[in-house]
Amino acid sequence: MKTWNYRHYKWGLYEVIWTAKHSENLEDFVIYNTLYENDLSKTWIRPKSMFEELIKVNGINIPRFKYIWNEDIKNT
Repeated sequence: MKTWNYRHYKWGLYEVIWTAKHSENLEDFVIYNTLYENDLSKTWIRPKSMFEELIKVNGINIPRFKYIWNEDIKNT
């Protein structure tokens, strides 16, 4: 997994800051920050399998989070 910037399919921007393993079952997790104001939290955690999964939107499979370059953020 590239630890850089990602765009959520709903268009929020995020920065992956770390990956980690669950201490009991060794499941992989992704730890990431929002790159926008969010009153609930700046830092989030999600199972890596969920972070990387494809989801169906309007009948089309798309990534839940899509890796983007820094240059792509400047053009947002």
